[in-house]
Amino acid sequence: MKYTEQPIVFNCINLRLIGIATQPETPAETGVLIVVGGPQYRAGSHRQFTLLARQLAEQGIASMRFDYRGMGDSEGEMRNFEAIDEDIRAAIDTFLKHVPEVRHVAIWGLCDAASAALYYAHTDARVSGLILLNPWAHTEAGASRARLKHYYLSRLMQRSFWTKFLSGKIELGKSAGDLSKSARSVVTGAGPITSAPTDPRHGSLGYIERMLDGLKRFRGEALFILSGNDLVANEFEHLVSHDSQWKNICASPRITQEKLHEANHTFSTQPWRGQVEQWTARWVDKGLS
Repeated sequence: MKYTEQPIVFNCINLRLIGIATQPETPAETGVLIVVGGPQYRAGSHRQFTLLARQLAEQGIASMRFDYRGMGDSEGEMRNFEAIDEDIRAAIDTFLKHVPEVRHVAIWGLCDAASAALYYAHTDARVSGLILLNPWAHTEAGASRARLKHYYLSRLMQRSFWTKFLSGKIELGKSAGDLSKSARSVVTGAGPITSAPTDPRHGSLGYIERMLDGLKRFRGEALFILSGNDLVANEFEHLVSHDSQWKNICASPRITQEKLHEANHTFSTQPWRGQVEQWTARWVDKGLS
């Protein structure tokens, strides 16, 4: 299907934001708002967001991707994902104004943009769905658990590790120190809901609990897409499998889960990106139309 791309300048609390609306000839009633994760801008890593928008348009799904305040070409001070509700609301207002055929919006977000979507979605009745890739749910203890399980233990099973070790290419002291530090963090660290990253830009105390509350209060459907070769996704998976509240809500019929076992955090190859595009379009078309 033919489509057009239109650059848009719109306001959010007296600051100018930059967006791109990608509009097919005959848009479906559900469109996709692509929220960037930080630090990032509207094209995405390896042009991921641009290519996603164009692929969706070819299948009749309109989208808008934008830079929130302080990111990319938009005005304002840099902020983290916990402070962009106003930006998302202004973007949805603008999206529906420029593509009036769209009546419902699915928010698509990678990493901390997925976390931001969980904060926002329940506050806006126009949001009917969430597409959440590798949600950011980081704590020091959680990250250490992910490193222990998905990096250190798996490395011990790899022939390449022992080849490098026997050839002297691995600094055993440094590796052992990192392993010991991760193990101590797991033993002494607080639980995933009550702790927070050491860097406040990455989430304030209790932010994971607020993400969970947002998902509970959201009445629409959600699609989780996870990478297998990504510590952020590994950490989120551990959270869901070990926290009863996350486990229960993710088992709900309104939650769909997909996983690309070999993919990295940003789905950086064409086959991985293509699979994400296919899952997104199919879910929007069948689940939200």
